[in-house]
Amino acid sequence: MKVVYFAWVRERIGKPEEEVSPPESVRTVADLAGWLAQQGEEYAYAFENPAVVRAAINRKHVKPDTPIAGAAEIAFFPPMTGG
Repeated sequence: MKVVYFAWVRERIGKPEEEVSPPESVRTVADLAGWLAQQGEEYAYAFENPAVVRAAINRKHVKPDTPIAGAAEIAFFPPMTGG
């Protein structure tokens, strides 16, 4: 699946996107964030506080407990503010 990173999540990881193949035990957005956090120092830094990282599956905002099965693209980004 394709994972896309935005704003400071992208800056901390050091890349805008990548293809990943998480293990079958990774079933939700929260599972994926936790698995990514174990993939290296830069990922651990990006996901050090998962409560503030938002996600979207196929460009639709989702909650951490949303299943990722069948997702073509998952994006991670910080909270957005208007103004």
